[in-house]
Amino acid sequence: MRFAKIATLALATLAATPITAQELTLYSGRGEPLIAPILQAFTAETGIEVNVRYGGTAELAILLQEEGDRSPADLFWAQDAAALGAVADMFQPLPEATLERVPAAYRDTDGRWIATSGRGRVLAWSTERVSEDELPATMAEMVDPKYRGRIALPVTNGSFLAHVAALRVVAGDDAALEWLRGLHANAPVIVRNNTAAIQAIGDGEADFAMTNNYYLVRFQRAAADFPVTQTLFPTEGDIGNLLLVAGMGVLQTSDHSAEAVAFIDFLLSDAAQQFFSGEVAEFPVTGRVIPTRTDGITLDEVVRMAPEVDLNAIGDLEGTLELVREAGLL
Repeated sequence: MRFAKIATLALATLAATPITAQELTLYSGRGEPLIAPILQAFTAETGIEVNVRYGGTAELAILLQEEGDRSPADLFWAQDAAALGAVADMFQPLPEATLERVPAAYRDTDGRWIATSGRGRVLAWSTERVSEDELPATMAEMVDPKYRGRIALPVTNGSFLAHVAALRVVAGDDAALEWLRGLHANAPVIVRNNTAAIQAIGDGEADFAMTNNYYLVRFQRAAADFPVTQTLFPTEGDIGNLLLVAGMGVLQTSDHSAEAVAFIDFLLSDAAQQFFSGEVAEFPVTGRVIPTRTDGITLDEVVRMAPEVDLNAIGDLEGTLELVREAGLL
């Protein structure tokens, strides 16, 4: 499905809810190339402009906390549940009709934020310099000295921080700190984000990266022979196979709650979910859209191999950042 088709989406909520605002302010940890078509489609459908402040997810969560009641944001779109949990007390409860559009596992237990798309954490690796027998069986094995200098690590990326937060929940802070120190001792190639991590492998600067399932797909669409592939860790339930979500909440201080909720409903429509699946190569969260297979990895496989982690429990962003600093990675 191409971008232009999204503009035909019908928003049933608009018919039932008075819409008066002509613009919304969105803080987005999702990059402009990913979401610009959705924003354009929403504006074409409703006449409501969406003014966006882009930034790193963790950076924007901290900014919201600093701004407090002075924040101009109506909505916060984060690429992970950890950032959403960090500012959940700043969100207003969402309508039940909106919450019911996704399974309970994909939303805040108190109804303050909701997933807009899913993504699996995967291991990306070089097809030129790595053989399958070199692949680690678990994420814990990434600290093995044989991987020294070979891992591209986007240490400030929101998904990586959410992954560490989940590790803290599952294994405890001491174990998480030990693993982070092991990564630091392995002299990782520090990169700015997941895209740069995949590029580093392609350029020969690194051999491995822990990333989200959809980044490699974009490189493969541009060059079918791009020398990188990806896989899940083969150990079922391993923390390396974490299933994460991107999601959104409406700020309590917003003067445009109805419009903000309408935007969330727009993102949960079948056509928007198909956009996330087909164009962005993420996983839909409503259960109404068949997900696109991404480089041999399906949503069913990700769900089967994923560990059981309550996404509502990984919201201690500051504590996670402090642990990463203590390990010497920041």
